[in-house]
Amino acid sequence: MVDSAILTPRQEKLLEAIVEQYAEVAAPVGSSLLAKAFDVSSATIRSEMAELERKGFIKQPHTSAGRIPTDKGYRHYVNRVQDQPRLETPRHAERALSARVTGAGLPEQTIRNAVDTLVELTHNLGIATIGDQLYMSGLGNLFGQPEFMNRGQVQEVARLLDNLEPWLKEAAPNKPLSVYIGRENPIGRTAGCSLIISKFNSPFSDHSYIGVLGPTRQSYRGVMSLVGQAGKSLEEALYE
Repeated sequence: MVDSAILTPRQEKLLEAIVEQYAEVAAPVGSSLLAKAFDVSSATIRSEMAELERKGFIKQPHTSAGRIPTDKGYRHYVNRVQDQPRLETPRHAERALSARVTGAGLPEQTIRNAVDTLVELTHNLGIATIGDQLYMSGLGNLFGQPEFMNRGQVQEVARLLDNLEPWLKEAAPNKPLSVYIGRENPIGRTAGCSLIISKFNSPFSDHSYIGVLGPTRQSYRGVMSLVGQAGKSLEEALYE
């Protein structure tokens, strides 16, 4: 029996294209656009998309629409990104993080500067643990996203934020970079959010965290590299 999670090389590339295109345009991705990119017929793309949908990696939000990734599709994409040897951070972003955290003074201000820089670079909500508190910046970015226009969704996101600090203390994720997609979040499972966090050592704790919270519609490759770089830059600045 063939594992339904196994994708052909073309299906892998097609899923990647759907994830990245949807992150950019915030609208379901249609077969005609993908057919041009892959230089095949729309019928071929529709057939491949039907397979991806059958396997649970994408879905059609409403009739006659294109497709968007599911949480399973995002997880598959993120796993492939994490399997790469090293996530490259754009040089300008690396310089911006380094400049904002070097010589910032007190550790608290250094961490805040790193978070604020992440907010500017990712357009998400930025978070970091500073001692026993959770510093947050960029709420306007988060609630300005089209996914969070209805009241119920906003309430779920608020619930997640209210419980994020105690959850981080209890769970203490130990990976250098952790990604929690949609329903993988233990709190606010229906909030439609992804949490991307990097663990770093600080004068406050060996389990300090910096990261971003945004919609599941993320430019994961870029955001993951930025969050990972933020953690590294902070450790270098705090212990130089």
